[in-house]
Formats: sequence, structure tokens, C-alpha cells
Amino acid sequence: MNKTSTLFIHQHPYPPFIPKDANKLIVGTLPPPRFTTGDLKPNDVDFCYGSSDGQLWQILGKIFKIDFLHENTEAAILQRKNFLEREKIGICDMVEVAYRDKIDASDLGILKPKLRPMIEILRENPSIETLLFTGGNSRNGPEYLFRRLLKSYRDIQLKKVSLETPKIHQFLLEGRSIKTVSLTAPSGSANRAVGSMSLYKFLKSKNKDFTTIDFRVLQYEPYFTT
Repeated sequence: MNKTSTLFIHQHPYPPFIPKDANKLIVGTLPPPRFTTGDLKPNDVDFCYGSSDGQLWQILGKIFKIDFLHENTEAAILQRKNFLEREKIGICDMVEVAYRDKIDASDLGILKPKLRPMIEILRENPSIETLLFTGGNSRNGPEYLFRRLLKSYRDIQLKKVSLETPKIHQFLLEGRSIKTVSLTAPSGSANRAVGSMSLYKFLKSKNKDFTTIDFRVLQYEPYFTT
């Protein structure tokens, strides 16, 4: 018996959402498996990063002063699409389909991922200048998978710009310079890593009400608003 046939097929439920003239592209891996099966929670939004357990839309809401709806409605989807179109921000995760032997949302549990053709997508969207990875170079994170994809393109080299957090790299695509920024993941599972960061501890010592979401707002804002 083929072992693959006994695994959960984790199909990405959403095509890339890339507005015309988008200059930034949010790049993750896969939404939680329940978005593939359609077993959504009442506060999930049936759209990219719509998990009620995720924090991306909370972070963007604080940055752009928008009260995003967190509910399973068409209004919540439309609100997000209108925002992305207005701000010229696209979303395109790295994985089209993968397998799991345990049905959870961990990147480490991703098996045999089929990657989206990100380089071709960038060619089709020449206004994109920045890839905003919602995670770093840990195994099966978005930067890790992007680096894996680049192994098929010998003429494209990812060069470091800054190794401070968030790490920044750049590469040339047919003479066009594109920057990558590896943000701290907007997930509850990454809160422990945030809590161990010296900068977070310093800011928390200055303000006891400072949260891990506040920390991400400070980190994300320069790259989403520039």
C-alpha cells in the first residue's frame, strides 16, 4: 500500500490574491487544515490568514487603524480584499499542496510540499518590490521554502542585507531588485520566541501592558507602510 495514500492531503484552499500594481507580497506556507476541509470556527474568516487563532489581521488592524471583522461572513472577506487592493498588498503562500501524517498547522509537519511557482508569479507581477515572509528560515518556514525553490534557478542568488531581526535579503530577477523580509510569525505558537527576545523583554520592562502583538506591530509597521 502506498503510504502517501494514508496521509492527509493539505490542499491550499485559496489562490494567490494579488491586486493590480501590488508592490508588496505577504508570503506564508499554508492555512490550518480546517480551511482545507471547510470545518471553520465561527470567528474564522474564509480567506487568507483568516484563522481565529492567527494574529496577522490584528496586527494590520493596529498598524492601519482598522477594526477588521473577525467572523465567518462575506463582509469580513470583502473588507480584507478592499484593504489589500487599496494598500497594494498581495498574498501568495509558498505551498500549493502538501501531506501530513498528523492533522495540525505546524510547518514542521509539512511533508512533500508542492511549491507554488513564485518566480513566475513575480514575473507576472512586475510591480512587486518586497516579499514579506510570515516566518523565517526554520524548516518548512516561508523563507526556507523560498530558498528551496531558488535552488532550481542558478542565476538567482539571495544576498543578505541585514541579519538583525527581521532578517532582510535581496535578489535580482532579470535586473529587477526584490527585497525579502523575514518577519516574526504572526501566530500564537511564536509567542514564546517573541517572549525570549531581549528587545521584547526591554520594552516589557518599560510598559507592563506591552504585548507580543504590540511587539509585532513595531516590527511589521515599517515594512507594510513604506
